Amino acid sequence: MAHKKGGGSVRNGRDSNSQRLGVKVYAGETVVTGNILVRQRGTRIKPGLNVGLGKDDTIFAVKDGIVVYETLPSGQKRVSVKPAQPPSAAEAE
Repeated sequence: MAHKKGGGSVRNGRDSNSQRLGVKVYAGETVVTGNILVRQRGTRIKPGLNVGLGKDDTIFAVKDGIVVYETLPSGQKRVSVKPAQPPSAAEAE
C-alpha cells in the first residue's frame, strides 16, 4: 500500500472554459432582427441574404424572417434569412 499520495495530483486539474460555439438557430425557425444564428471561429458558414457578420465571425439576423441554410456547389455552407411575409389583406378579413 502506498504511503504517499499519487505524484500527479498537483499537475492535473486544469481546463479551459468552453467557447459555446455552433449553430444557435436551425433551418425553418423564425428569428427577429439581431438574433444570433451561428457562433464560429472563421467563416465555416458564410453569410447570405438578410444576415450580418460580426467582427468575431458571428452571423446574426438583419431582418425578421425564417432561417434558411444551403450548401453551395463548392461544398461551402451559407445561411440566409427569408423575410417573413406580412399578412395579406385577404387573410385579415
